[in-house]
Amino acid sequence: MSDDLEIILRPATSSDAGAIAKVMRASLNSFDWMPVIHTPDEDFTFIRDIVLPKQQVMVVEAGERIVGFIAVNGDWVEQLYLDPTRTGQGIGSRLFVQATAALQVVKLRCFQANSGARRFYERHGFRAEAFGNGSTNEEGLPDILYVLRR
Repeated sequence: MSDDLEIILRPATSSDAGAIAKVMRASLNSFDWMPVIHTPDEDFTFIRDIVLPKQQVMVVEAGERIVGFIAVNGDWVEQLYLDPTRTGQGIGSRLFVQATAALQVVKLRCFQANSGARRFYERHGFRAEAFGNGSTNEEGLPDILYVLRR
């Protein structure tokens, strides 16, 4: 059976930390403009100690393998990553819609260089409200504050 027929969205558990960190790293590594500033061990620690205990995290499984996740904290989408081989298949949309359905306002930051993510968010109704010069993120990359008001 194809992975496409077995897409499951579910809340993340602490045992998902390693798989989530690998998806995040694979996604980040797919961008030639993204500086590498953390090791895989640091990615794992960040997911295990910060993201999972302090944010609402939902994962997407395809064929029993985690291929994406979203982390929401209040009205902020803090993380949204997909395995780069799974983009453009509607998985991110399903994940985003389900994880934010109860929110009237959704905010997030996106790097200006991430044209694919920018198209995704704008298709989902987000509007750019502020442009940053990179001084407020650890990567030092210009970003955008996107807001969705429902």
